[in-house]
Amino acid sequence: MSNTRIFVTGIGATSPIGGTASESWAALLDGASGTRTLEHDWVEQYQLPVTFAAEAKVRPETVLDRPIAKRLDPSSQLAMVAAKEAWADAGAPEVDPERLGVEFATGIGGVWTLLDAWDTLREKGPRRVMPMTVPMLMPNAAAGNLSLHFGARAYARTFASACASSTESIVNALEHMRAGLADVVIAGGTESAIHPITIASFASMQALSRRNDSPETASRPGSIDRDGFVMGEGAAVLILETEAHAKARGAKIYAELVGGGVTADSYHITANDPEGTGAARAVRLALDMADAAPDEVTHVNAHATSTPVGDPNEYVALKTVFGDRVDEMPVSATKASTGHLLGGTGALEAMFTVLALRDRLAPPTINITEPDPAVPFRLSGDAVPLGDGDQLAISNSFGFGGHNAVVAFRSV
Repeated sequence: MSNTRIFVTGIGATSPIGGTASESWAALLDGASGTRTLEHDWVEQYQLPVTFAAEAKVRPETVLDRPIAKRLDPSSQLAMVAAKEAWADAGAPEVDPERLGVEFATGIGGVWTLLDAWDTLREKGPRRVMPMTVPMLMPNAAAGNLSLHFGARAYARTFASACASSTESIVNALEHMRAGLADVVIAGGTESAIHPITIASFASMQALSRRNDSPETASRPGSIDRDGFVMGEGAAVLILETEAHAKARGAKIYAELVGGGVTADSYHITANDPEGTGAARAVRLALDMADAAPDEVTHVNAHATSTPVGDPNEYVALKTVFGDRVDEMPVSATKASTGHLLGGTGALEAMFTVLALRDRLAPPTINITEPDPAVPFRLSGDAVPLGDGDQLAISNSFGFGGHNAVVAFRSV
């Protein structure tokens, strides 16, 4: 594999705290919370034990043209919104279609389309099921529709590794671009799975916070009184370009994507390894690819879901790699503001990491009432300056199935 340099030249997002990348970043720095009480009849209809989530702040169907929105599941709608913003932000690069690729991810896919179609079948019969049901619900729908919209013919790959999905899509983009398969890649992830069945399932698993009386403070990674994660919704996209392609057209550059690591725990289908072996190895692989030492890392965007077990396990993994220095580095746990976007979370947090390097500012972590001694990260309720000079940051994602994915970015 070559050492071709890969740059981030465009970003886009639609999230629980903003309808665009810039709105999401500004809200994150302001300490906003995207978690709100759900205003849907089905919450009461099914007597759900959790009555809140972090829905996308701007509904995608209000942004997209109606003909486009109608043929897309909400997860693909969100992907399209974020990708169109990122593409425009990159200056709509001119590229040979056979050198333009899509690496996209989702953890669950078109759950709304699937279950709405099931209701239609039961209530109205097979003749009323939409012909486009399968193309809308399939997990590769977002990647396929982005390929069609932007004319990407190099490839359109889909990754589904639970909450590590979109970080893995970025790692694979890096590997494939260094292998010479594309000059420009649309990479990211999406999720729109705030649905009665997923809320009921996660709640039955005892994985969700139950702070129904105070939803905006429910996600509290690193706080001793955390009681579970908050379901989130949204999408984020990075436009990645080879150095030669970006510089030939004079593209603006946010950061350099320098490394990525993907491993598996082989420990448990829903719990991560308490010794953090696989997660630590993913961090080391990312740093090895970046040709960097652990001492060079200046900022971490932690996976930090706000679960009682997951947060300490991540600390153990990072302590293995960084030693006592992990207690001094600025660490951000941005799910406190956005909730957990499942398959879309890694891309959103990668984008936040890129912007942290651009602005040399680690975003705040809200809702910490009392730090947990078992999670002694340097989490701050205020944004923390990263300082001058070269900056190297990583973003972590870990998913059901034992998936671990880490990306590393360097300032430019």
